[in-house]
Amino acid sequence: MSYITLKLEFETLAAGEVATITLNRPEKRNAISGVMIEELLAALEQAEASAARAAIVTGAGKAFCSGMDLDALSAISSQSPEQHLKNSQRIAHLFRRLYSFPKPLIAAVNGPAIAGGCGIATLCDFTLAVPEATFGYTEVRIGFVPAIVSVFLIRQIGEKRARELLLAGRILDAAQAREYGLVTEIVPAERLRHRAHELATTLLESSPTSLARAKRLLSRFIDADLDRDLEIAIAENARIRSTANFREGLAAFLEKRKPTWRLE
Repeated sequence: MSYITLKLEFETLAAGEVATITLNRPEKRNAISGVMIEELLAALEQAEASAARAAIVTGAGKAFCSGMDLDALSAISSQSPEQHLKNSQRIAHLFRRLYSFPKPLIAAVNGPAIAGGCGIATLCDFTLAVPEATFGYTEVRIGFVPAIVSVFLIRQIGEKRARELLLAGRILDAAQAREYGLVTEIVPAERLRHRAHELATTLLESSPTSLARAKRLLSRFIDADLDRDLEIAIAENARIRSTANFREGLAAFLEKRKPTWRLE
């Protein structure tokens, strides 16, 4: 399969094969579009079906992923409630797929990972980051609700810290993200790919059956509650898009001005 927004490569390491998915829109800071969501899902499917026993996700250029694409954001304002719900379901499906991918998944974060990009980076089993990487969920600043990611974030770092990140829209540097539990390891930029391969090699030296069953077990501990909470989050993610403050926040963001909020 050929891809437009990413590259999928298979490499043979000393202990076996690994798949590398590279978000490949460097001129757009690897921003998420509808096409990228579909291609990420397809690449994960292809990696799962392959002989690769681990996968790496990284970004081309200076950013890992800057969040939603401006063109995609512009289109949201004219969408119907049904389209809002469908789009919310699709991003939730992507995050759920990353979180429960049956093979070890390593994020090699080469630069900023913001909003949806932060979700992609931190929902992997391991998150390696260069010192210059930044992480955060800025949705409330532009009238969104970080609904879907909140379901996963509370489970990862606890409620109090999740509240701080999601309500304040705070941006963390790599060291702070590691302290919060979002980053596994900080790696110099020149060693990032090598370190990802080192980690993959360590994982490949373990029993693939054991790794698969361990991941399945970890997922099963939370599956029922996670899916229930995701349904609530999907609905909220779709509803916020019909509010006046969402339309104002989105317009202000696209017009590069400060929003004028009102009580609703």
